[in-house]
Amino acid sequence: MAAVRESAVGRGRAPLAGMELDRMTEADVIAAVLQALDHHRGGWVATPNVDICRAARRDPQLAAVMAGASLSVPDGMPLIWATRLRGDKLPERITGASLIFSLSEAAAASGRSVFYLGGLPGVPEAAAARLGARYPGLHVAGTDSPPFGFDTTAEGVAAVRTRLAAAAPDIVFVGLGFPKQEKLITAIAPALPRTWFVACGAAIPFAAQALPRAPVWMQHSGLEWAFRLRSEPRRLARRYLIDDLPFAVGLLARCAVQRLRPHHLGAHHEPKHRH
Repeated sequence: MAAVRESAVGRGRAPLAGMELDRMTEADVIAAVLQALDHHRGGWVATPNVDICRAARRDPQLAAVMAGASLSVPDGMPLIWATRLRGDKLPERITGASLIFSLSEAAAASGRSVFYLGGLPGVPEAAAARLGARYPGLHVAGTDSPPFGFDTTAEGVAAVRTRLAAAAPDIVFVGLGFPKQEKLITAIAPALPRTWFVACGAAIPFAAQALPRAPVWMQHSGLEWAFRLRSEPRRLARRYLIDDLPFAVGLLARCAVQRLRPHHLGAHHEPKHRH
């Protein structure tokens, strides 16, 4: 998978919050995936946001999982702002909720098949129907809504792996939330070496219109979190306000200070924290 990243990106990577983020546009990601598929090479796309960066910074095992992604692109405006403050900006925010549309459209145009994995029963089927209607010719190889807790047993993971192997899709959108979706991809991707996986969070219910998404202006201004907080306050309040907000503020501050340092010439490395 590292070879895919090295050959497809060309623009290099930006180290941020303990991760290496690819300097790519959404169009670059689509082109890289399609090119790899043409050469019978699989891989997976990670879409880290502030919450994922914070969790991975605290847990070496999660950090290792995220480091295994073939492509890693920023799903979160604070990550974009941080690199701008540092003078090493990433081209744009790329979300799983956007890739499920753009990559499904590209799949339809190139004759590639897709599989939608995740969401409550009926949701991936609804997403497939809406996307199929939107992009004529889209080949949906299958859908699946695994039962709660399936990932806690070897049998549950094996069942999903078997269904995917039978469907043999080119691209699998895995919307199970972090870190379940990333861990599952890591567990099953070796069995499908020619398939691309996209860790896409809530993209499947968004595509099915089972979950409302923030208006475009809120997405572009970095306020999508506020819309989601209003939609799901009990589930997201602690994550957004207590865990993620201080981490984001600290990250922005560190990047701003970094740019002001006299030795900040070309190399962009975050300061190491003392424990």
